Amino acid sequence: MITKDGPGRPVIEFCGESIEVDHEPFTIGRDADFVVEDDNRFLHRHFLSLASSSGLWLLSNIGTQLTATVSDLDGRLEAFLAPGAVLPLVFGETRVRFTAGPTSYEFSITMSDPAFVASRIDENERGDTTVGRTVMTPDQLRLVLALAEPALSGHTRSGTALPSSTAAAQRLGWTTTKFNRKLDNVCQKLAAQGVRGLHGEPGRLASNRRARLVEYALAVRLVTRDDLELISPASLGHDAEQGAEPGADAPG
Repeated sequence: MITKDGPGRPVIEFCGESIEVDHEPFTIGRDADFVVEDDNRFLHRHFLSLASSSGLWLLSNIGTQLTATVSDLDGRLEAFLAPGAVLPLVFGETRVRFTAGPTSYEFSITMSDPAFVASRIDENERGDTTVGRTVMTPDQLRLVLALAEPALSGHTRSGTALPSSTAAAQRLGWTTTKFNRKLDNVCQKLAAQGVRGLHGEPGRLASNRRARLVEYALAVRLVTRDDLELISPASLGHDAEQGAEPGADAPG
């Protein structure tokens, strides 16, 4: 439901600090009005921009290479902000996630008078974990958790390193072959539901799709910090034994 006309000033929250947007266009990047990290050469000097238009604040991707995943607090909206794309900020809190080189970042943009208030979404009474029409198996959820664990475990929103496939496989007690096969299955399922950014050039596919998968999973709350118990030592005891035999795991 639309609640207010006219934008209030956005506030960016990152690593426990709050920065009010006091002019426009307000740039975000490596050497910008809001500096995410000044020594990451993979991050654009000016990556994102905030400006108001027709009563709304707009988030624009003014970079040429990087993309951002944008979502609301409850995971009801998930948008893929590619270079040149523009998205209106209508929620009370909007979360922005992106990966530059080996590092992933997250910050939020809060509005004091959001233009939109979302209605409540009821949970699935059967307890299934779904994304669109796709049901995720326990192993697929563990795979996502192994990749997202650094971001979920952090107490502040800052830069986190994305685990390699080998490191994530070892975390689960799987072989790398098993991990990559299940990663293929997860990406294929989500891509079939219209999730963008999980396919690309062959030479860049593995790294990019892991980052995009984590961004999407966090954006739509496919996994949360409470789910980390699924990859606790006690929960992984049986899977760790299976991981020693590549052919022993079930499909998917």
